[in-house]
Amino acid sequence: MEDSESLVRRWEDLDTDILVKIFQSFDIYQLTSGIAHICSAWRLACCDPLLWKTLDLSMMKSNYIKIPLEPYVYVDGRSDKDLTRVLKTSLNLSRGNLMTLIFHFNLYVSDDLLTYTAERCPRLKRLVMPAWNRIKKTGICKAIRCWKDLESLTMPSIANPPYLMEEIAKNCKNFNELKIMGPCDIFFASTLVAYLPKLKVLSLRCSMLLKDALIIILDGLQHLEVLNISHCLVIDTTPPRAPRRLLKELDPVILEKASRLRMFLTCMQDSCIMCQRTKNDEGLMRWYKYEEGLWLEDEVRSLAY
Repeated sequence: MEDSESLVRRWEDLDTDILVKIFQSFDIYQLTSGIAHICSAWRLACCDPLLWKTLDLSMMKSNYIKIPLEPYVYVDGRSDKDLTRVLKTSLNLSRGNLMTLIFHFNLYVSDDLLTYTAERCPRLKRLVMPAWNRIKKTGICKAIRCWKDLESLTMPSIANPPYLMEEIAKNCKNFNELKIMGPCDIFFASTLVAYLPKLKVLSLRCSMLLKDALIIILDGLQHLEVLNISHCLVIDTTPPRAPRRLLKELDPVILEKASRLRMFLTCMQDSCIMCQRTKNDEGLMRWYKYEEGLWLEDEVRSLAY
């Protein structure tokens, strides 16, 4: 009996690599639920960089109601409490090793929590932003200054883009990929050309896109390699003061300008479900009406970037 008992190994005596392998099957709620406090061996395994290359919070949404005054949403206190707990525990365990951070677009993060996050994951390369409602100019700019290695940003539409693009241009020298979930007008296109002329990948899928803005992008972003305008409503506003006209297909001028790209992704088919949804939503997709996770999907994801 004594010999057989001596062969029994305790959980805390498992090899760290084996524990890490087991913990890789856990979701973010399980990883942050307290297993790191079981013993020192489990704590060590929970802090392994393999577990923290990506922090995916796309399953977390705030419980909120819309209100008529700024910030135009009222967020239930329990939502804030849950997000704060998960974020702070994750950032503590990750020890600054996060490379990718994904928020749900209906997760209403505060300025303080965003800057707290940025200060504790300075090596971040890819960021999927949440809704802007509770994030102010000072908060996002302070966060961007922490992310010197940022290469890729997915964001909801923003009404006044120059300050953000300027901050990215100043601080993120390797930045090359931008994905936008919202309309792209001439002002936005001109801002991209002015501040991010070395952009390589741009996705505007499922948005309203002015033809003139598209031409500005194709002419001005000389380093652009991949452009995704799949399911966009491409609007022609010329000649001046003429009524807007929805293009059924891209004209030869645009196709010629886009011919230099490595990849030009388009879809303007009446039979396409996503094109129909963009049209029904008038170029401002109401993602909450559709399949969960659809907002994060992008044809560009299948490429090497």
